[in-house]
Amino acid sequence: MTTAARQQRVRESFSRLPGHLIRRLHQVSTAYFAEECGGELTAVQYAALVAIGSHPGIDATRLSEIIYFDRSTIGDVLDRMEGKGWIRREYTPSDRRIKRLDLSSAGQEVLQHVEPGIRRVQDRLLAPLTVAEAKMLVRLLGKMADGDEDDGADA
Repeated sequence: MTTAARQQRVRESFSRLPGHLIRRLHQVSTAYFAEECGGELTAVQYAALVAIGSHPGIDATRLSEIIYFDRSTIGDVLDRMEGKGWIRREYTPSDRRIKRLDLSSAGQEVLQHVEPGIRRVQDRLLAPLTVAEAKMLVRLLGKMADGDEDDGADA
């Protein structure tokens, strides 16, 4: 077997593995996000802004659970967001170890400004698919991401 043939077999051996395809799609999604929403906001920061806006006064632990982000590094994300003036963190009167999170007016403006870009990212990601395929993909990705959690869709 030639070197080129061996290299082709190696490429073929992993190019259809789900993990590899998910990694590639994550790269595409990240690039689309940067193109459509600019470089100042990350996807994690966007998710955090949406969650904080939907749950005023939420604490960092609950936020990390809602957006499925590592609790040990959410503080760094929040530090950057606070530094940009997008959120406010205030200690709770009953427990000074806990800080409650709220969107600032600048954070609300960021959300309003990027919303059209967020929609374009989703449209671009799903563009190669039919409407039925897109719905199926989103359902299957949710099922994979949720693991053993029952989404009730098959009931």
